[in-house]
Amino acid sequence: MKPLPEKDPGRPDHRTPARYLLWLLRAQWRSVSAGASLGVVWMLGQALMPAAIGRAIGDGLAARDERALLTWSGALLGLGVVQAAAGAARHRFAVFNWLAAAYRTVQIVTRQATRLGGTLPKRLSAGEVVSIGLSDVSHIGDALDIVSRGSGAVVAIIAVAAILLSASPPLGLIVLVGVPLILAIAAPLLRPYRDRELAHRELVGELSTHATDLVAGLRVLRGIGGEALFSARYRAESQRVRGAGVAVARAETRMNGAEVLLPGLLIALVTWVGARFAADRTIGVGELVAFYGYAVFLIVPLKTLGEAAGKITKGLVAAGRVTALLAIDPELPAAGTARPAAPAELVDIASGLVVRPGRVTAIAAGDPRDAQAVADRLGRYAGGDVDFGGLPLHEVADIRERILVAVNEDRLFAGPLGESLAPDGDEAALRAAIRAACAEDVVASVGLDAHVAEAGREFSGGQRQRLRLARALAADPEVLILVEPTSAVDAHTEARIAERLGRARAGRTTVVCTTSPLMLDRADHVAFLEDGVVVAEGRHRDLLDEDPRYAAAVTRGEAVRGEAERPVSP
Repeated sequence: MKPLPEKDPGRPDHRTPARYLLWLLRAQWRSVSAGASLGVVWMLGQALMPAAIGRAIGDGLAARDERALLTWSGALLGLGVVQAAAGAARHRFAVFNWLAAAYRTVQIVTRQATRLGGTLPKRLSAGEVVSIGLSDVSHIGDALDIVSRGSGAVVAIIAVAAILLSASPPLGLIVLVGVPLILAIAAPLLRPYRDRELAHRELVGELSTHATDLVAGLRVLRGIGGEALFSARYRAESQRVRGAGVAVARAETRMNGAEVLLPGLLIALVTWVGARFAADRTIGVGELVAFYGYAVFLIVPLKTLGEAAGKITKGLVAAGRVTALLAIDPELPAAGTARPAAPAELVDIASGLVVRPGRVTAIAAGDPRDAQAVADRLGRYAGGDVDFGGLPLHEVADIRERILVAVNEDRLFAGPLGESLAPDGDEAALRAAIRAACAEDVVASVGLDAHVAEAGREFSGGQRQRLRLARALAADPEVLILVEPTSAVDAHTEARIAERLGRARAGRTTVVCTTSPLMLDRADHVAFLEDGVVVAEGRHRDLLDEDPRYAAAVTRGEAVRGEAERPVSP
C-alpha cells in the first residue's frame, strides 16, 4: 500500500457533501475497490456456509453417505479459510481507506485554511476548524471504511435471496420483498438523526471556540476577577451540548433498535415458513437447517446495512462542514503575474501616501484605524487602488513574499522558539533580527531550542511583541509594514528598537504605523493622516513645529501610553 499522507491530496468536488464523499471514493478507487471486492468474498464465504452445512446434514448424515459428509465438511473448511483470509485483507484495506480519507481531508482543510489567511477567522470560528480536524475527519473516514463491508452485505443478501428462490420460491420472495421493506421502514429514522447530529456538531464547534478563547485569555480573566463568571457560562453551554448529544443518542438508539427488531421479524418469518415447509415435507431436514442458517446469517448483512446508513449519515454531516469551509473564498483573489523591478515605490491612491523604496516611512493618524486601513490596503488584505512599482498591486505576483504586514494580533507558533521565529534556519539572520527587536533577554532566558506553547502564552505581552517583531525582521521581505510594533514595551526598550530598526532594514522599504514620538523621530519620513487622507508629511520634528494637529495626535498618544502601557514588560 502507498505511504500516507499523499503528497498532493488533489482538488475536491465541494459543491455538495455527497459530491465530496464521491470524490473521495474516486480519488481512492483502487483501495476502495480492493476493499469492496474482499468484502464481497468475505461475506459470500459466510453466506455459503449454511448451504454447505445443510448439504452435509442432508446428503451426508441423513442419507448416511460418508463420502458426501467428508466432501461437504471439506467445502465448509475451505469456506472458513477463504473467509478468514479475505476478512483479514478486507480489514487492512478498510483501515487504509479510513486513514487515507481522514489524511486527505486534513490536508485539504489545512491547505484551504492557509489559502484563506486572514479571511478564515472572520468567516469561521477556531472551534469549528478544530472540530473539523478532530471529529469530522473521523466520520468521513468511517463513511469510506463501511464501503467494504456494505458492498459485501448487499451482494450477500442478493446471493442468499437467489439461493432461497432456487430452493423455495416463497422463501426467496420473502427475503427479496422483506429487505427493501425493512429499509423503507427504517428510512424515516435517518432524517431526524441527521438533523440532530448536525445541531450537535454545530454546538460542539461553538463550545470549542469558547474553550480556546477562555484558555487564551485565562490570565486576563483572573486579573479582572471574571474567571467564575465565564466558567459558569461555559458550564451552561456545555450542558446545551450534552442535551444535544442526548438527543442524538435517542435518535441513534431508535435506529439501533430498528436494526435489531426489523431484521429479527424477517428472520422469524423465514424460520417459521421454512419449518412449515419441512413439516409438510416440501423441503428436507438439510434444507431446513440451511434455511435456518440463512435466517441467522441475514442478521449480519442487514445490521451492516443499518450501520452503513448511520455512518454515511454522519459522513454527510461532516462532509457538509468541510464543504462549507472549502466554499469560502479569500476576501481578495490571488495576485497577478507582473513583477516590478526592485526597489519599487508603493503608492496608496486613496490616502495619497507615497512610500519610497529603501526608507523607513512612518504613518501617524489621529484615528489609529485610518493607519490600519492603509496598512491593509498596502498589504492587499483589503481592496483599494494601490500601485507598486507603477503597476496595480492586484497584478503583482508573489505579494505575500514581497510585502509583509505584521500586526499585534499575529500569533507565535507552538514548537521550538528558533523554528517559530525563522523557519528557514538562518541562525545568523535570526540573531541579527533578535537584536534589532531588543529580544536578546527573552531568548537568553529560555534558549532558541525552548518549546513555545500555543500563541506563546508563557511570555508577557511585551515579550511576545518583541518576538513577533524579530520574526518579521528575520523574514526580510522587500516591504515590511509594522502596525504599532512597540505599543507594549517600555520607553527605554522602545528607544533602542527605534534606533536599531533603520539599520536592520537598510536598503529595504519599511512602513511603521505608530504615534510614538520615539519611533517617529527615527523615521526617514513621516506622513500624517486625518480622515484617512495624508494632510501633512515631512520629518517628525518639523511636523511638531509646523502642524498643531500632528503635535496634538502624537502628544496624546504618548500620554495614553505613559499612563497605561509602560510597566507591561521590562
